[in-house]
Amino acid sequence: MARHHPGPADPALRGVAWRDLVPMRPRDGVIECLHPLPWLALSLALAEFTLWPLAIPASFMFFLTALRLNHEAIHHNLGFGPRGHRRVLHVLSALMLGSNSSVAFNHLHHHRKVGTADDIEGKCGEMTLWEVLRYGPRFPVETHIHGWRNGGPQLRRRMGVDLALNAAVIGAALASQWAPLLYHIAAMLVAQSLTAFFAVWITHHGCEDGIVARTQRGRLLNLVSYNMFFHLEHHLFPAVPVSRLATLAARLDAAAPRLAERVRMVVPVAR
Repeated sequence: MARHHPGPADPALRGVAWRDLVPMRPRDGVIECLHPLPWLALSLALAEFTLWPLAIPASFMFFLTALRLNHEAIHHNLGFGPRGHRRVLHVLSALMLGSNSSVAFNHLHHHRKVGTADDIEGKCGEMTLWEVLRYGPRFPVETHIHGWRNGGPQLRRRMGVDLALNAAVIGAALASQWAPLLYHIAAMLVAQSLTAFFAVWITHHGCEDGIVARTQRGRLLNLVSYNMFFHLEHHLFPAVPVSRLATLAARLDAAAPRLAERVRMVVPVAR
């Protein structure tokens, strides 16, 4: 999976400095890998004590931070080699369920075909809120089938590894009957069914022509969302790690203020 480089249509963006934000050391990648672990541990501990109103938000935060880590591995933004990034995808497949190797294939296809009829991931952004919620459970199934049919034998082998890991985790849960692990599996199945909404629709719906994604301003919102709402910046410069998108956003706003005025926010609050 090759890294993608930007080709922004707005001439004002061509002079934006971004290459200094790209380099990641392996230790930076290790720090990124740690983000989901406290949330996973917290969700399992709360489930052990049947504190469901607290366990559910912790599971949501685990899935959010795992999505961020998965996203960085897809774009090779962790400072590891190709094998290291593939291993991250496999481990996350076991923890989140599903095949993140398939997610990687479809996401890179989304970047190449964004806004076209061939964009299987991004088509959710064209739906209404009710339509995307209703479509949600079908989304991971359809994208996995698309990856299996179109990704070639190498992707099918990696998907096979991912799905074998899924089977091992589910088998362990059923064999042990450990309530927190059973809860985690149920929570991840629900999260996967809502991915079309949380990971695609909220950042792509209702965008103007020529602007492929929404973004977000506001330090608190971006802190609690782990910078995942800087989605326009990501589409323009996918090689920039998520942890540095706030810096990139400030540079984009300065270089192209007219574009900044047109961009829609994920959460429509005052900047």
